[in-house]
Amino acid sequence: MAVISEVMTREVETIAPEASVQDAARLMSELNIGALPVCDGEALVGMVTDRDITLRATASGKAPQSIAVAEVMTAASTWCNENDSVDDVLKKMGDEQIRRLPVVDARKHVVGIVSLGDLATRQPTPTDRVLGDVSQPSMPTRR
Repeated sequence: MAVISEVMTREVETIAPEASVQDAARLMSELNIGALPVCDGEALVGMVTDRDITLRATASGKAPQSIAVAEVMTAASTWCNENDSVDDVLKKMGDEQIRRLPVVDARKHVVGIVSLGDLATRQPTPTDRVLGDVSQPSMPTRR
C-alpha cells in the first residue's frame, strides 16, 4: 500500500503567523501556488490559502500590509503524517473537503504537502470519488 511520503511534494515554503497577508500573497504569486503552511518556528499552526486572503481580508476591507496571516489563516486542525496510507489521506480529504493537506513528521514539523493534483498524477489510486466529495457545495462557515 502506498504511503503519502511517496507522492507528496517535499520542498514546501512556509510562512510565519506574524507575517503580513501581503507577504503571503506575494509568496503565493511568486511560487504560483494557492496555499502556504503557517509555521511557528518549525511547528505547523495553520494553513493560509488564496481563498482565505480573499474572503477574510479583502472582502472585509482589511489592508493586506497591516493584517497578520494569523488573522486570516485556518488553524491547523487537519494534517496527515508522512507514513499515512494514500487511501486514508484520500478519505480524509474527501470527508473534510480539503484540496491540499500539510504533511508532518512525528514532531508535527512540516515535511511536505499533498494536493489532489499530486494524488492524481503520482499514484494509481483513482481520485474521482475524492474530487467529487471535495467539490460538493458546503454550508457557509462564517456570517
